[in-house]
Amino acid sequence: MRRCSVTTVAEARRRTGRSSRGGGANWRQRFRKDWPLLLMVSPVVVLLGVFHYFPTLGNVIAFQDYSPYAGIRGSEWIGFGNFARLFAEPEFWSALMNTLTITGFQLVFFFPIPIFLALLLNSVLSVRVRTMIQGVAYLPHFFSWVLVVSLFQQMLGGSGLLAQALRTQGHGAFDMMTNPDTFLLLVTSQAVWKDAGWGMIVFLAALSTINPALYEAAAADGANRWRRLWHITLPGLRPVIVLLLILRLGDALTVGFEQFILQRAAVGAEVSEVLDTFVYYQGLLVGDFGYGAAAGLFKGVVGLVLILVANRFAHMMGEQGVYSKS
Repeated sequence: MRRCSVTTVAEARRRTGRSSRGGGANWRQRFRKDWPLLLMVSPVVVLLGVFHYFPTLGNVIAFQDYSPYAGIRGSEWIGFGNFARLFAEPEFWSALMNTLTITGFQLVFFFPIPIFLALLLNSVLSVRVRTMIQGVAYLPHFFSWVLVVSLFQQMLGGSGLLAQALRTQGHGAFDMMTNPDTFLLLVTSQAVWKDAGWGMIVFLAALSTINPALYEAAAADGANRWRRLWHITLPGLRPVIVLLLILRLGDALTVGFEQFILQRAAVGAEVSEVLDTFVYYQGLLVGDFGYGAAAGLFKGVVGLVLILVANRFAHMMGEQGVYSKS
């Protein structure tokens, strides 16, 4: 028995060695098999490299008194001087607080809505009705923020449909588009109307991967609709929920640029100034590129830290997260 075991182990080692020596051949075989897929994805890789990863090298100007005429090599190196100016600026902390407030509010009141819509739509038995609702809910995702803000202006502005209806009933003026007190609710409702349909599609795709036999077995055991939802549907959605939540936390300091810059003049910078608009007005618009790059780099570093912390927490919960454990 011992000799047989030794022989088996030796044979396994010889096979492992042959497979490792043949790694180059296996790689070439996989390349010949998958080259159409690699060719198909190559434009996306080039796009990411040119417009995302290569410009990341330009973050070095955050440590310089950068001048576009002198260039990166000719600009003076000032170390963390731009960051010291940034952290001493009250407007930066105001923009950061506004960004975190909007992110936290939307995380509580916007993030669960696509999940609820997916569960509600998944319960519709008619395929035709489900397809129609899915298309109508997904369509606003393709609208630009200019169009979205214009539509809300026509509905909730001082001369909008709601204000005119209130005037005909003898009520006072109503203008939600210029009210700083309701700006947080306004931008969240705009984001829900525009992007909830996209999130619903993601969760519907996750629901389609749940084995229907689980529902049949639970129904045979006497589980009602709510118990099937709690013990089968939600656990099946949990990996996708955790993944999207991690990505949202990593993007916590990016709440949008166009949406806020379009409405900044109407409600004032006190409530609408976020980090993206701060970089534009305090860095790009006045030509202080190093200062703006410092604010952008700070936002990127905080986002990276949030992703790492959230992914670590996901591992503690038994989920894979964005990347698995090494």
